[in-house]
Amino acid sequence: MIKGFFTCFFLGWTCVATSAVAAQNGVSAPNAAEAERRAAGDQPDDPGPLAKGLSPKLKRAAIQKAMKMVADWQVKESEGRYNIDWTFAALYDGLLAASQTTGDRRYHDQVLRVAEANQWKLGPRPEHADDQAVGLSYLTLYAEDAKPERIDPTRAEMDQLVARTDDPQKNLWWWCDALYMAPKVLAQLTIATHDPKYLNFMDREWWITSGALYDSAEHLYYRDDRYLNQHEANGKKVFWSRGNGWVLAGLAMVLERMPKDYADREKFVAQYREIAERVAALQPPDGVWRASLLDPEDYPNPEISGTAFFTYGLTWGINHGFLERGKYLPVVQRAWAGMLQHVYGSGRLGSIQPIGAEPGKFKPSSSYVYGVGAFLLAGSELAQLSGK
Repeated sequence: MIKGFFTCFFLGWTCVATSAVAAQNGVSAPNAAEAERRAAGDQPDDPGPLAKGLSPKLKRAAIQKAMKMVADWQVKESEGRYNIDWTFAALYDGLLAASQTTGDRRYHDQVLRVAEANQWKLGPRPEHADDQAVGLSYLTLYAEDAKPERIDPTRAEMDQLVARTDDPQKNLWWWCDALYMAPKVLAQLTIATHDPKYLNFMDREWWITSGALYDSAEHLYYRDDRYLNQHEANGKKVFWSRGNGWVLAGLAMVLERMPKDYADREKFVAQYREIAERVAALQPPDGVWRASLLDPEDYPNPEISGTAFFTYGLTWGINHGFLERGKYLPVVQRAWAGMLQHVYGSGRLGSIQPIGAEPGKFKPSSSYVYGVGAFLLAGSELAQLSGK
């Protein structure tokens, strides 16, 4: 994906935000994409030794230890590169969850600094879901301190969005990742404003996208319509792990914010359960899904970002009574234990597929902020599941 890029440069903990839109500044699309990728992560040849002493047991203290190790590394690693792109938006979702779970205020305060430095603005493309994803962190911070500046830019942009006329030639959310990026923001905005128009708009657009990309036989989403007729080397359909992870996590976030008596709630619940069951059935023995859900042999590297979003989505379902604990607890236990095998001694979380749109290959050291955000979201739900 090629997206508008915002970079937040700072000295120490002080952020000074600057924005750049490739088309406006004469930056070629490949250069913009490369800048986005470099800001979001890397995959060095020598990341150092793997971590020791991380317990896979679902005990709150053990989960918190792993979360803090990874979060501390990422917060420091991202110095000078914080921005409001979709890549970091997922990290901020995870940092805010980690702050609540661990009691460590530093993670919360880092997200707040980025928001303030960027004046609570969304990205430069007003109808592009990737540029709206950061809005959830703004609205989460607004919920704890209802200052108008924390909500006004997001509400103004969403007001324009819900007033748009759908283009039958091109869906608004034409790629499945978008179902994580924008719907959660619209659902939270209805909570913040008590105005159902945002949730209703999300509902309508979700099912337009679902109609275009959801395979009702496979119970999985195609990344976009380019993949409807493509096949993997083994002849099976192309279903990308992270793409479906975005969707399952997006469903969890929407359902958490949707009134229990909402008219279409059961449609969301049904799709959530279908995807959850399918994903669980596709879990490899080591607990970590591969980049291709139906052709793991051709993509043998464990893939952490999809796995972490699946773990978050499944554990959320157990915690909220949507999934049977006895059936799904072993799935998330295996997933968490598997993910811990990819934490390095420094706190780097490896085996995260770089930015892309389909299954791909990468180094074991590959670490990107959205995968860390997903890991922290998963850990937060698992800590809640563990009880103590």
